[in-house]
Amino acid sequence: MPRFSSARRITSRSVARHGRGIRGPVLPEDLPARRSRAEKFDRLVLDAFARIDHRWHDKLSKLDIAVDDVPKIRALDPESVTWPPEVVAEGPVPLSRLVPAGIDKRGETTRARVVLFRRPLERRAKHPEDLEDLLFEVLVEQVATYLGIDPDEVDPNSAAE
Repeated sequence: MPRFSSARRITSRSVARHGRGIRGPVLPEDLPARRSRAEKFDRLVLDAFARIDHRWHDKLSKLDIAVDDVPKIRALDPESVTWPPEVVAEGPVPLSRLVPAGIDKRGETTRARVVLFRRPLERRAKHPEDLEDLLFEVLVEQVATYLGIDPDEVDPNSAAE
């Protein structure tokens, strides 16, 4: 015969009410360990772009940087996996896309923007240092496409390597 307990069911609310639950955040908000993966990625993107913006600030004042988790675009030709020049990809997986300035569906003007795809970029980096380098390389390629110049002009140090 099954035994039934007359004790109340323990919920997270009752545990916290009796002083045995977490009363607040484990880490203070100002500690880097509290940041989510997306927030850490955003910080890396800003740091990588700052290296480029320092030199090209005047010409990049109308360019925005955005981050999406996953790409929502497809190759022009799925059979041969060809991408337009504004897409930086590794094989069939796009890593970023340059969206030119234009007019949106509502008829409002939009600024040009580079959209980086967080998850594909994170998957290709084995270590955090690799992710920093990959982000910088992708941003150099996208800025070069935006400006209509060679990537070696955007970052002369990459030509020496």
